[in-house]
Amino acid sequence: MSPTCKCCGKPVTKDETAATKKLINRGATEYLCIPCLARHFDVAEEAIRERIAYFKAMGCTLFE
Repeated sequence: MSPTCKCCGKPVTKDETAATKKLINRGATEYLCIPCLARHFDVAEEAIRERIAYFKAMGCTLFE
């Protein structure tokens, strides 16, 4: 069973799982989808997508 967002219950992607770990807690076992991450940090969803792209470009191993 794939993980779901702890706020809205939507299935989360691998990138969303990695973003939760990178932005909130590397040891997280509950995850947030991009819209819920954006609400958590009070930023636009595009800002979360940009961070994900940045982390991937920098070679962050959470995003492999």
